[in-house]
Amino acid sequence: MPSNGTAAAAAAAAAEEAKQPLLDYSSTAARSKYGDGRDDDGLDLSQRLWIESKKLWHIVGPSMFSRLATYSMFVITQAFAGHLGDHELAAVSIASNVVVGFNFGLLLGMASALETLCGQAFGAKQYHMLGIYMQRSWIVLFICCILLLPLYLFASPILKLLGQPSGIAELSGVISLWMIPLHFSFAFQFPLQRFLHKFFFSLSFFAISC
Repeated sequence: MPSNGTAAAAAAAAAEEAKQPLLDYSSTAARSKYGDGRDDDGLDLSQRLWIESKKLWHIVGPSMFSRLATYSMFVITQAFAGHLGDHELAAVSIASNVVVGFNFGLLLGMASALETLCGQAFGAKQYHMLGIYMQRSWIVLFICCILLLPLYLFASPILKLLGQPSGIAELSGVISLWMIPLHFSFAFQFPLQRFLHKFFFSLSFFAISC
């Protein structure tokens, strides 16, 4: 009989714990961080918009900076290549948008699955699985980078096969070889960004983007 009572108490405690929200913005600490500590009922529309905007920018700000930093890198590279000549600009554009862009999309899509896995593990309170999922994602994406490496090594014949001029294709192949370190950096950067952004580690996410 005591064992039944203990089991019932444990079940009741588990049910009560399951009712607790994961993110409680009604607490005093949360209001002091995102607002001025007053209840929302006593605030006018402009104050509510300001509080909600701070919550929103705390989450999406680092993500926006990450996107800008990533894509501006390619834009700045092409802008500097434009000062060298038309052929150099065309070669850098093809290497960035075709070769790197194709692999960028594949690796980014695979890394995005980490957000779902980490969210499920966090919701199930299997916190020990969070780091394991990120390490597995590193391994999987690194293997995919190795499999996609021939696109960089044989970029020139592939571009010639697609109908690009011989001179531009040869120059694009040389530039693609120099972008191989960037290709492998995606395997570690993307999962780490998804992991940090999932749990609102804003400063760490900001540093990784830099």
